[in-house]
Amino acid sequence: MRILVIEDERTLADFIAQSLRAEGYAVTVAHDGESGEAAALSGEYAVVLLDLLLPGKSGFDVLDAIRARIPELPVIALTARAAVEQKVQGLDRGANDYVTKPFSLEELLARVRAQLRGHGQRESSVLEAAGIRMDLRTRRVERDEHEVRLTAREFEVLAFLMRHPDQVLSREQILNAVWGFDFEPGTKVLEVYVGYLRRKLGDAGGPDPIETVRNVGYRLQEARG
Repeated sequence: MRILVIEDERTLADFIAQSLRAEGYAVTVAHDGESGEAAALSGEYAVVLLDLLLPGKSGFDVLDAIRARIPELPVIALTARAAVEQKVQGLDRGANDYVTKPFSLEELLARVRAQLRGHGQRESSVLEAAGIRMDLRTRRVERDEHEVRLTAREFEVLAFLMRHPDQVLSREQILNAVWGFDFEPGTKVLEVYVGYLRRKLGDAGGPDPIETVRNVGYRLQEARG
């Protein structure tokens, strides 16, 4: 499961991210409202941890944008201990839960698990596109009934493409979704992983389903009958 942390206190954000990764979650961190909102609206996250006091665009505005576009996305608000008004306003504007700072790691993880249980009931655990079947729970991938063994990063890249079949995705969109916001803009890592995927999917049979769109990015082409 992918979790988005929107928190401007970098030390706290790093602590939260490292703790969640230690529990097996894939985590992206944003430190301001604008980049956090853009990430949240990509639709790639199961839960958002949102500080309500952010530089630039406030956490309340980010929450409003999420509720307008993705009303089912669970949001846990991060608030100051004494800020009762913050908590009330956050809940009234659509936060599913809140955690007060400072908080215990155990409490945070329990609240994340509670939201993921509900999220798992709403979202299908199987993706199917371009003749490929991906089970998000077992992490099993098949193409034309042949198993395709992928590394964790290959799996994340393919999952992002499969969630947007026939849609042209820019390099930046894919890098943000899979590697987070700390990737190097000039890196060729995405091209390397697309190459790995093409080879493994090709070994399972059928034409290359990943189209390179010159000067833009990639598209997963749906199988044509």
